[in-house]
Amino acid sequence: MKFTFNKLQVDVLRRHVGPFVFCFLTVMFLLLMQFLILHIDKLVGKGLPLGIIIELILTNLAYMVVLAAPMAVLVASLMAFGKFSELNELTAMRAAGVNPFNIIKPVLISSFFLCVFLVWFSNYVLPDANQRARSLFIDIRTKKPGFDLKPNEFYEGIEGYIFLVKDINNETDSLYNVTLLQSPDSDKNREEAIIKADRGILQSSDDGQLMTLYLYDGSTLRYLKQNNSYETVIEENHFDRYRISFDLSDFAFSRSNPDQRTRNDRTMSSQAMLAVVDTLERERATQIEQSFSNENTFLMPADTNEGRSNTYQLELSSTRAGVADSVPKVTSEYLAVNLMSNRRTQVGLGEMAISELRKYKSNLENLETNVSWRESRIARYLVEVHKKFSIPVACIIFVLIGAPIGMLAKKGNIGYAALFGTGFLTFYWISLIQGEKLADRLFITPFWAMWFSNIVLGIAGIYMVIRLCTSFKLSNLWKKSD
Repeated sequence: MKFTFNKLQVDVLRRHVGPFVFCFLTVMFLLLMQFLILHIDKLVGKGLPLGIIIELILTNLAYMVVLAAPMAVLVASLMAFGKFSELNELTAMRAAGVNPFNIIKPVLISSFFLCVFLVWFSNYVLPDANQRARSLFIDIRTKKPGFDLKPNEFYEGIEGYIFLVKDINNETDSLYNVTLLQSPDSDKNREEAIIKADRGILQSSDDGQLMTLYLYDGSTLRYLKQNNSYETVIEENHFDRYRISFDLSDFAFSRSNPDQRTRNDRTMSSQAMLAVVDTLERERATQIEQSFSNENTFLMPADTNEGRSNTYQLELSSTRAGVADSVPKVTSEYLAVNLMSNRRTQVGLGEMAISELRKYKSNLENLETNVSWRESRIARYLVEVHKKFSIPVACIIFVLIGAPIGMLAKKGNIGYAALFGTGFLTFYWISLIQGEKLADRLFITPFWAMWFSNIVLGIAGIYMVIRLCTSFKLSNLWKKSD
């Protein structure tokens, strides 16, 4: 298929480029700032390499692209078509007998190709990017904070030690008035001790895995436990120079393989999620079939006075004390009870029936819980499947909305575009977010959760385009009927 555009159509497309790029980059920047504000506390103070932080940001840019592109399309359409109408080009075009749809058509075609690209991006690039970002977040969360001494503050980052330093010279890594509390550890042959020194120097190994603290002009106070005794001996020593080493391997950042982690609905392609949905639906159907395929019958207790057929040959496991066979049987509205010849077997039948009904109720409750859990997971996966298509399709919907509104408003500045764009985008995203929540709770179907706003705005956009390009009015429908 070959598309050829005239100069006017090409000019309209060019007018979209600037606003689209500007709005796209602006929204990406705002989303990036929101991301950094929300997660900055997880990144600060852990001594993470710069490359890890950059990779984390880049992997999270993927979902921002999917969100920013439709917004940029709407604002670009409002500005470009608004400027087109503001300069009276629309009036001149109509005077020349050119249908306004001819200048909307190339933008619709471009939005269609953008929609196809976003569908591919959401289905193949976004899941892997989300998986890498999720794996990085887990690795960062499990990493201990970096070794960071501060003056006049207790530091407990290294297991078994508590640091207190009065003053620190960051240029020379010199410490002054150092107090080190050492906790006992039988595995490492370490006693409880208090170590004080007038000054100290910190030195790290080349690989950063080992740190050595050199202390000068100080004393140690050790608490030595005597064998087979509850007494503790305190030993005090003075030193001119003292050295102690610390293992910093726990502070090093270690990467895990994202492919070895389990995936969720945000990190799977639509094909993978549909396969999971198919498995869950078969499990649900199998469980329901098994629960209701049982005959759910039980054998009546054997009558002790009359010979019954083999159907009733089930001995009672327990009988009610004080009830004898000679007690006359009761007359009941239930046929099975009247088949029994004495009171004891009638009571046994009632007890067995109650027990079976309780067991049946318990099985139904378990079935309801299991089916509800599977239906909730199915809805969650289907929501993500529909989302991978509904958000890209919004690019086409926003052209249908933005083009007629921009032409009718006759304003192509950023203020009007931002005003109208904010209103439509607010409705769209609120509908999308609330729809997802309602679908996850099984109040509405995943289809309506993700496509409701597209359908509403699409119908409104198609009507406005028809109204702009033709003489059709909605009031004509009932005027003709009158």
